[in-house]
Amino acid sequence: MSGGDPLEIYTDRDGEVIFKKYSPIGELNAFAAEYAETLQKTAGMPIFICDRDAVITVSGASKREYMDRKISRALEEIIESRTLYVRDAGKETIALTDDGSHYVSCAMPILAEGDIIGCIASGWQYDAPTIEKINDSIEAKLIQTAGIFLGKQMEN
Repeated sequence: MSGGDPLEIYTDRDGEVIFKKYSPIGELNAFAAEYAETLQKTAGMPIFICDRDAVITVSGASKREYMDRKISRALEEIIESRTLYVRDAGKETIALTDDGSHYVSCAMPILAEGDIIGCIASGWQYDAPTIEKINDSIEAKLIQTAGIFLGKQMEN
């Protein structure tokens, strides 16, 4: 956490105060999880929805490995760019998290009322078995559409 970050304040059974960084996209958690699952089944690849700091929803990959894990600095930079990212086979790979086994295939920042609130990303792995995958341009359009749609949901 840093100065100016919005916080949620909770108390536990013993009366201890717990501070948690507020994530606007967390308000869509159940909806985002269903959307990610539907997109994963349609596209046949892992889908990750992140706020600006961590993975908040996973479909098609280990929830235990990714849920609430801090995203990589490179993914933070994609989010800050405010533009669609599509992996280029000849360029450096971008890890989803620093300690995970998935890399970013395509990512779209989620913007609500001009503010960056997170991103949606499709993932890939070096050692994954070959599966029938959708066309790269279709993947990019699906991820871009999902990012815009989730941003619009946050505005409503």
